[in-house]
Amino acid sequence: MNIHPNVEQIYTGCLAQGAYFIHSNGEAVVIDPLRESTPYLERAEKLGVKIKYVLETHFHADFVSGHVALAEKTGATIVYGPNANPSFTFHSAADGEILEVGDLKIKVLHTPGHTMESTCYLLIDENGTDRALFSGDTLFLGDVGRPDLAQKAASMTQEELASTLFDSLRTKIMTLSPDVVVYPGHGAGSACGKNMSKETVGTLGEQLETNYALRANMSREEFVKEVTDGLLPPPAYFPENVALNKQAIPGFEELLAEAGKAFDPIAFRSHGE
Repeated sequence: MNIHPNVEQIYTGCLAQGAYFIHSNGEAVVIDPLRESTPYLERAEKLGVKIKYVLETHFHADFVSGHVALAEKTGATIVYGPNANPSFTFHSAADGEILEVGDLKIKVLHTPGHTMESTCYLLIDENGTDRALFSGDTLFLGDVGRPDLAQKAASMTQEELASTLFDSLRTKIMTLSPDVVVYPGHGAGSACGKNMSKETVGTLGEQLETNYALRANMSREEFVKEVTDGLLPPPAYFPENVALNKQAIPGFEELLAEAGKAFDPIAFRSHGE
């Protein structure tokens, strides 16, 4: 598998979650960072690069993202695709927009369906070749993102969201070169899908051959039925987690510092009321 040497997958097993650090010629981007900024800051310092963008594939339901804290610490710009509405300063990227990172380019691919702001990021190398797709929760290895989590926010049924995902996959992703490396947002063990592989990196060609949801002869009706069949109820904290990720909340380091401070008697009493 031809993986670009300037891409690092930072995989957290307990969350079955993949964050990504990409660097080129003095600049870097981080995709879907966890709340603790230190791992990304240490990588940037070691490589002597400046984090230019923090790219979010969507509003995560299963973990609290570190996008706001990382942007504050580095001066990086937080980027979402279309339809995002967070309460903090961010760049709303247009579908097809190109972001430059050193000698590399990243193309924004709006792929609604898992959520309506869901966006994939296509890495284009120095020669203009499509090399890797950071597919978030739109496309997993062996599965696609569940379409039932964003129903209330999108005012759509899970069937309508699944139909939207069908179009996104077939017009934005399945048309790419089979050689493109797929870096998903999650692997096996995540509640964001139902049939994910234990592998954490693959190629689009492999997915076109093996992923049930990418069958070439699959009708829209078959896709909607199969993607919505057998979904377990999502964890109860998912909606609250999405709400947190739309706010400018403190980072992990700030929370840790506050945790070591003792309450005075008055503050303790009021905290318990």
